[in-house]
Amino acid sequence: MQITSSAVSLTVEDVGASASFLREHFGFAEQMAAEGFVSLGHGSAGMNVVFLARGIEVLPEDVRDQVAAGLVLAFVVADVAAEEARLRAAGVPVTMELREEPWGERLFQVTDPNGVVIQLVEWAARQ
Repeated sequence: MQITSSAVSLTVEDVGASASFLREHFGFAEQMAAEGFVSLGHGSAGMNVVFLARGIEVLPEDVRDQVAAGLVLAFVVADVAAEEARLRAAGVPVTMELREEPWGERLFQVTDPNGVVIQLVEWAARQ
């Protein structure tokens, strides 16, 4: 199998709010859109983020009314402290403070208007 591209699809209440959040604060651009659907791409992300409206018929019937929960959309960045400062200056509430885990991951989290958790990560230099 050859995979030519990747995407993650998240079901949310307000597609426009989540799409605007990624465009404004993370530099994503709309690539496709229709009623209840938007696909966003980023030149360096390596994948698209798709938002689907809760209840949309493209989803299997048994999950159609669920929304994205219990997942983290993670982006690895070069300078996580600078990204945290940039987002704070833009008025984005940080929902998990910058921290370093014992395994060398430096990270913080924000949450979009639909409750999607977005984590920015930088790997600390190994000792």
